[in-house]
Amino acid sequence: MTAGTLARLRVVGIADTDSYVKWAAALLASFDAGEWEVELLVLDTPVVVSDPQLRAALAGSGLERVSRVSYETLRERLAEKRPDAVLVAARGPLVRVVARLAAALVPRPVIVSGLPGISTPATRKALVYRTQCDLFVLHSRREVREFDALARSRGFSQRFALTRLPFAADRRAAGSHPARTGTDLVFAAQAIVPREREDRLRIARLLVRSAEAQPSRRVVLKLRASAGEHQTHAEHDALTELVESLGPVPPNLVFSTEPMSAALETAEGLVTVSSTAAIEAVARGIPVIALDTFGVSRRLINEVFVDSGLFGSEEDVVARRLRHPSSAWLRDNYFHDPADDDLTMLLGDLIARRREGRLAPKAPLARPGGRLRDAWERKLVLGDRDRTIGGAAAKVIGMPLRAVVRGLQRVRTLVRHRTGMIGAA
Repeated sequence: MTAGTLARLRVVGIADTDSYVKWAAALLASFDAGEWEVELLVLDTPVVVSDPQLRAALAGSGLERVSRVSYETLRERLAEKRPDAVLVAARGPLVRVVARLAAALVPRPVIVSGLPGISTPATRKALVYRTQCDLFVLHSRREVREFDALARSRGFSQRFALTRLPFAADRRAAGSHPARTGTDLVFAAQAIVPREREDRLRIARLLVRSAEAQPSRRVVLKLRASAGEHQTHAEHDALTELVESLGPVPPNLVFSTEPMSAALETAEGLVTVSSTAAIEAVARGIPVIALDTFGVSRRLINEVFVDSGLFGSEEDVVARRLRHPSSAWLRDNYFHDPADDDLTMLLGDLIARRREGRLAPKAPLARPGGRLRDAWERKLVLGDRDRTIGGAAAKVIGMPLRAVVRGLQRVRTLVRHRTGMIGAA
């Protein structure tokens, strides 16, 4: 059964960090307003978006119903709203906690989760954390193929849904080379790619070189957060600080926290190591350089660009030798035929089953520890936002136990290392 054959379908999204709020808002807003009733709850966690980040994440989405909520009141809010489906848009550990809460509602909603950007290569952790979700949203045929193969090989029962990245809106431009008047070279910063300080310092030097090479044109370092704000991933060695450590900043090298959509309005091209911003740029017909200075690997999250034609060197960046992706790569990566999208169809079918009382329960991954383990996991992701007695008990018991377990793991690693050295000798 499709969404169109049912009464209005009610979906409540739950998100906390900048990238997940942006993704959830754009995804919910893409649903047909005549068939779907959608809203977003911004969950208070230690890394929740600030008000400026929230405004930037919502910019251009068109989503109107957005409010903040604490974990203490989340169950009550969901019970009041009685959603047909809950979209849990968050980092894996938080997905597991919120999915457990949603699964306890009566009647339980369909539980949906997903990843907010480039999700290649598929990872076991992403599957483990989303075991209790009925539907896992992905954004390219390649991602669906890789996650499905991984799930089958590891024995996970998971259904995957395909839909275009919701904030890659100007899809008709993908694969075309429209005339552009923008002159900015936009660099999409990432918190953990690359991770090492020396590599990040190398990027800082590249930004300065690029600005000095063409003083009449801006180089824009597009940031995900201002100083003191949280991101989905904790950032060390901020690029702004590294740039400033090199000496006077060229006047045409600017730092920006405006929405990516706004930054691309004046862009001649975009440079990144592996940011999803590359997909946003391609969707607008803006040329891209995927910087290959640090290699190509799972850790850099840039294997997806193999065979795209987008990889380029530092010299290419300085000279602004920007490039467009190949048509074959586009079809398999984020720019498939919209007719292939099946998210609303699959979600509508699951909601129909729920309304008919036929939605089968989906158990979480079995793990030792029972309720204490659940409380410990909740405490880890919510920190001081978890004020429950169970959370306090889990902290008292779990912290020392965690230290012991980690100590044992280090000992085992050391023993294996030394045993290997003896064997080699």
